[in-house]
Amino acid sequence: MSFRHYLHRPPSVTAAEAIELVGQGALVVDVRWDFEWRRVHIPGSVHLPLEQLPRRISELPEDRLIIAFCTGGLRSAGAANLLVENGFEAVNMSRGLVEWRAAGGALTS
Repeated sequence: MSFRHYLHRPPSVTAAEAIELVGQGALVVDVRWDFEWRRVHIPGSVHLPLEQLPRRISELPEDRLIIAFCTGGLRSAGAANLLVENGFEAVNMSRGLVEWRAAGGALTS
């Protein structure tokens, strides 16, 4: 993925907003590495590590809002920009796992 995907801020939502959007049908795409995913993840999320996203982007649904997710929000910002550039309705969940936990979002291991 190109460095340019990190140069501007994509549309973003807070974890509280993300929890509400998931309840309305949005899909969380977790772009963290495998070991992070195995440790803990959001139930119902799709695991698509950032380095695999460019070649696997066609696996994602085009008819749902996609919420890009990582530990702190940096990797997912790049992912959200890439998704938007490819025609998806996508947002970054700012502060990632840190804020998700604080907002009381469900997690599974």
